[in-house]
Amino acid sequence: MNNNIDHTDPAKDMNSERGNGGETHQRAGDDTKVLTTQQGVPISDNQNSLKAGARGPTLLEDFVLREKINHFDHERIPERIVHARGSAAHGYFELTESLEEYTTAKILTETGKQTPLFTRFSTVAGNKGSKDTPRDVRGFSVKVYTEEGNWDIVGNNMPIFFIQDAIKFPDLIHAVKPEPDRGFPQAASAHDTFWDFVSLSPETMHNLIWLMSDRGLPRSLRMMEGFGIHSYRLIDKDGKSTFVRFHWKPVLGVQSTTWDEAVKISGADPDYHRRDLFESIDNGMYPEWEFGVQLFTEEEADNFPFDHLDATKLIPEELVPVKIVGKMVLNRNVDNFFAETEQVAFCPSHVVPGIDYSNDPLLQGRLFSYLDTQLSRLGSPNFAQIPINAPKCPFANNQQDGHMQMQVPKTRVMYEPQSLDPTRPRESAKRGYASFQEQMDDGVKGRIRAESFADHYSQPRMFYRSQTDAGKAHIASAYAFELGKVDTAHVRTRMLSHLPHIDEDLANRVASALGMELPEPADAAAPVQDLGTSKALQTIGISPKSLKGRLVGILVAEGSSHSEVKKFEQAAIDAGASVKIVAPNKEVTLDDGTHIQADERLAGGPSVLFDAVVSIIMHPPAKKLAMDSAALDWFNDAYAHCKAIAYCPATEEHILSKLPIEKDAFVTPLDDVAGFIENAKTRLWEREPKVRDLA
Repeated sequence: MNNNIDHTDPAKDMNSERGNGGETHQRAGDDTKVLTTQQGVPISDNQNSLKAGARGPTLLEDFVLREKINHFDHERIPERIVHARGSAAHGYFELTESLEEYTTAKILTETGKQTPLFTRFSTVAGNKGSKDTPRDVRGFSVKVYTEEGNWDIVGNNMPIFFIQDAIKFPDLIHAVKPEPDRGFPQAASAHDTFWDFVSLSPETMHNLIWLMSDRGLPRSLRMMEGFGIHSYRLIDKDGKSTFVRFHWKPVLGVQSTTWDEAVKISGADPDYHRRDLFESIDNGMYPEWEFGVQLFTEEEADNFPFDHLDATKLIPEELVPVKIVGKMVLNRNVDNFFAETEQVAFCPSHVVPGIDYSNDPLLQGRLFSYLDTQLSRLGSPNFAQIPINAPKCPFANNQQDGHMQMQVPKTRVMYEPQSLDPTRPRESAKRGYASFQEQMDDGVKGRIRAESFADHYSQPRMFYRSQTDAGKAHIASAYAFELGKVDTAHVRTRMLSHLPHIDEDLANRVASALGMELPEPADAAAPVQDLGTSKALQTIGISPKSLKGRLVGILVAEGSSHSEVKKFEQAAIDAGASVKIVAPNKEVTLDDGTHIQADERLAGGPSVLFDAVVSIIMHPPAKKLAMDSAALDWFNDAYAHCKAIAYCPATEEHILSKLPIEKDAFVTPLDDVAGFIENAKTRLWEREPKVRDLA
């Protein structure tokens, strides 16, 4: 037992200063090592990349940024450094409303066409062999094979990111990955180095509170929103620019698991999300998303109470509504996991004419980083010739040779201008990609972060205050759990000092759960604003009351009523759900002699895998199951996770009567099929405080 608790924060003695954007600078003293490049050149600013003005584009001449990210991009071979654990599928994009007023991109102007695409979902922090259900951000990347070239929307299931400048990405990932001296924890943020970094980087507070919310624990890949994160530009035929943010909204709605479920699912089925996606497509229940855009002008952006070029800020839908203009349907599983899911290469720099970038410094760094990392991961600049990455439209260039060259150019000319081969490709002023002709400001070149990036707490406050009571409790409990895994006392104290700026109630709940005094609030680099709440930021509050796309588990044993099983199975299927049969043995015989194979044995099919459960068993098996811990957990967990339960008389007599299960409105007898189906469409969150100690 450790009773030597020291809350002294050494960061206060590390010569810390605040930059323009509120970022932390720790300066070297006379007796401190100076941070340098690989060539030994001292680094003056490790927080900001070199820009043409505070809000201007990042400059390619920044050798510190290039060396740092270049080295980071090549740290792992061959799996992705981040987003290594992925699942993917083929499908199509269909535009339903033209954006011809804003862009020349055919994919966004020609309605009714089904354009092939490939979508990959992923966790961020874990390796390829890690589990599907950690608390983590999820990657949500889409490659659309348009007739004008490939367009990649490389996003996440959260609309913002942890950092404002790409130069900080290696630091963020080094902090969240397994600690280098011990190699753990895997796929987890609940450890000292992550919380040390984020508590010293206030810009992380917004993405951090999303991560602590139910959005960090999606029920299914099919039930996640997707976001392009950054502001991009749409360019019309006259060269006029309109800013845009991209959204994917799941037709099944946003749904999540509880933390306790996620933990237990990871043990029962570490491939839970991958299996769910594969089986839904295999069964013809094709996942579908609406595609939406937020459109706004430079003048409108100037009046936002935040800077839209700051990737840690979202644009509330109440401020700029999401305009639904298309849809994505995933209708085909991959044929080969390695060839497609592993070898697919997404790059934010893959855009088509009519779409351009903004000066978001995180996006600017990603434009370099993603292309660079493919050279390390796939081993060749010819990665675009791999079938999953190759355009489906005609393409031609003068790129030559290189490792794994798979084309055989039959020409003596691989350059231009030239006069020896009139069939070779040439540029096109009319059809070619044209960048937006932005009027540059007269700012001084330097490592400067815009002062408009300095507000790190207003949007986290908006997010927390927008949640339902249950959602707020989940966020507070997540902070308490994660910080409870942090052994360094001053890191816990420092992190707590940020929470009062977000919400006093949140700060007090987390401090109380940790048994700690609430420290003085951290210095805020900018005044904290009370922005309006946004229902679109909720999870529980916007989850649809529906069984469509969900999974019902029916527990049976020897002699179970075949007619009752069929009745519940049919009712669930009619409501849009899938059904799996669970039994003590893999094969059982029902009361009419029907011999069936269970989808799961009870020991391997815990109730955490299902959205609602039914028990149809006879008295002798029920009496035996009452002695089985897996059976008791099956009911206890379903109840503790606020799910609907339908029970038979034998279950009530031998099992439920011995468990701390209150027969509330969501615990119903078999004769109330309609009531069970209605309950199974949602969860009884009012039950949660009775079964779990929430912060």
